[in-house]
Amino acid sequence: MGMDERKLRILQAIIDEYILTAVPVGSRTISKRNDMDFSPATIRNEMSDLEELGYLDQPHVSAGRVPSAKAYRLYVDELLKHGKIPSANSQSVQEHFQGRVQQMGDVIDHAAQVLSSLTHYTAVVLPPKGQEPRIRTIQLVPVSNISALVVIVTDSGIVRDTVIRVSDQLDSDALYAISRMLTDELKGMTLREAGAKIPELSRRMQRNEAVMTGVHQLLDAAAETPAGHVAVGGTSNMLSYPEYSDVEKARGFLSLIETRDKLAKIIADQGEMAFTVRIGPETGVPEMADCSIVTATYHSGKGQQGTIGVIGPTRMQYSKVLSILGTMGQQLSRMLQEDDHNI
Repeated sequence: MGMDERKLRILQAIIDEYILTAVPVGSRTISKRNDMDFSPATIRNEMSDLEELGYLDQPHVSAGRVPSAKAYRLYVDELLKHGKIPSANSQSVQEHFQGRVQQMGDVIDHAAQVLSSLTHYTAVVLPPKGQEPRIRTIQLVPVSNISALVVIVTDSGIVRDTVIRVSDQLDSDALYAISRMLTDELKGMTLREAGAKIPELSRRMQRNEAVMTGVHQLLDAAAETPAGHVAVGGTSNMLSYPEYSDVEKARGFLSLIETRDKLAKIIADQGEMAFTVRIGPETGVPEMADCSIVTATYHSGKGQQGTIGVIGPTRMQYSKVLSILGTMGQQLSRMLQEDDHNI
């Protein structure tokens, strides 16, 4: 007994129904669909075979069937194999990214919120990974007579900024001159290398100690966070699904989401594939036994790869999620590459 076209059609119909309702599906429900021309008796027999093959489970004797992780795997593989992923409305994604977002941390935080809003699941976004970013420019912009904005721009498109206190003796021309000196001295260095160089420059510029201290602090902070930031959006979305109505199960999921290092490792584990879909036990994480993780990649201007992902119940709307992830990845890549060219 194998998987023929009729079984595949019935299984797909069951999965579609269960994704929408979260209610075990019976043969009568499937027979009433307009795209089904099989009798209830035939559907019952096929559902029995599908259960024997491991594609369906029956939670209670008198209940209908629910898809197994094996069924979802077949469903997703068919989507990917035949290219049945619909195109997301790219305009709706683009509207969420109006304007140029300066800091990489802001970009991925915003992307996580947009992704969770569009999918209604939990979203995770990781920044591009690769070699440590190197400084392109350092700019000091006057804000008031005693403060200035420090902006550090790197070759990977990552921008860091903060407001620092400065002497009221420094006008815009003086700040520009310091900016030129810092850029000339530190261009091409990693953030850590530049931070180590600052004490030497401070000794040469004793009258501008406050400026150098502010720049040093920003460099140190940036060196600690550019690759370690994990953006999460829609954590509470999962709690609206009946699969997580159990308090202990919900607590385990929320605890995992709060463990950012572990979460980053789970999401980033996809190699060079455009999409990965891990269903239930395939995640390798007990707290996600009833979850699926779908991830896609995006790229910075320097070709460094970042990851965007969605965590949802195993009955998630895979075609919708894959479509949104694909469009989101393209939009992020385009935006970061344009920013890289404009810097």
